[in-house]
Amino acid sequence: MSATQRFVRDIFASREMAIVLVILAVIATATSLNQNFLFSTQGWRDLLLTPSILMVLAVGSAIVIVTRNVDLSVGSTLAITAYMTGRLFIDFPGIPIPVVILIGIAVGAGLGLINGVLVAFGKVPALVVTLGTMYIYRGVVLTWAGSDRINASDMPREFLRLGTLQIGTIPLLTITALVVLLAAAYWLGSTRSGREMYAIGSNPEAATLYGLPATKRIIVAFVIGGALAGLAGVMYAARYGTVSAGAGMTWELNAIGAAVIGGVAIFGGSGTVWGAALGAILLMTINRTLPIIGVPDFWQRAVVGALIIGAIVLDRYLAARQTRKLQEARDKT
Repeated sequence: MSATQRFVRDIFASREMAIVLVILAVIATATSLNQNFLFSTQGWRDLLLTPSILMVLAVGSAIVIVTRNVDLSVGSTLAITAYMTGRLFIDFPGIPIPVVILIGIAVGAGLGLINGVLVAFGKVPALVVTLGTMYIYRGVVLTWAGSDRINASDMPREFLRLGTLQIGTIPLLTITALVVLLAAAYWLGSTRSGREMYAIGSNPEAATLYGLPATKRIIVAFVIGGALAGLAGVMYAARYGTVSAGAGMTWELNAIGAAVIGGVAIFGGSGTVWGAALGAILLMTINRTLPIIGVPDFWQRAVVGALIIGAIVLDRYLAARQTRKLQEARDKT
């Protein structure tokens, strides 16, 4: 078999290609029931725009999960930075939009740094740490916002245009998500520090014995995840124009679910941000499709839950099969 044939075979056997085929099937089903789902200006725009924020969150979550950790606080981080974005425009009239975006990313990175330090130095399981910070960060925004909310009229028109602006037929927020995806994919796949993330997630003890800076890499993963959640918060404010204390509620579960569905092993060490992004697209496309075919809200959530459980079971099965093949190969030698 030639190298080209092996490449094509690997592509079509990958989890990512399977998700692409499922996405296309869902889109085809929805379009057959409602032509406007795809064949209209608004339908095409929504198809591209709706997953963009979750894609950014899912990429950040995937980077953390690769290191055998998890960040449950990204939804609360999104809420803080989204509300803060609106407050900056209100409290500091005329503040440059790029400055607001950078502040949102920096605040998100700072919140991620808190998580990373507690996990890496405190040796506390990330599930416990980020569950606690999820409630703390949400409590901060609830106390800060109270019953108030940021309205579109409180933010500059130029900023809100970022949420609707298109370059050609591609929304700017979708392009932003793709840039984040490409940068993360290059870093994880083509740099030493990125590849070390996989080594740490595969076997933390062996990585430490080998001399890899596990503590530093784990902190970096959480900082990146927090920074991307901060960026997602700014995108949320631009996209929806209205921000309340409930912004981003349960989005952390969607982000983690997207990563797992996309093939990022919940036990760390394997998976790609491409898969996480495709998982986000699949989830959001399904959420738009199920109401069209008359599926009640409860079953919409059940479908997502079934996808997540199925992805985890599939990962465990594939891991067990790979282990068995390696054992058989060793026995033969």
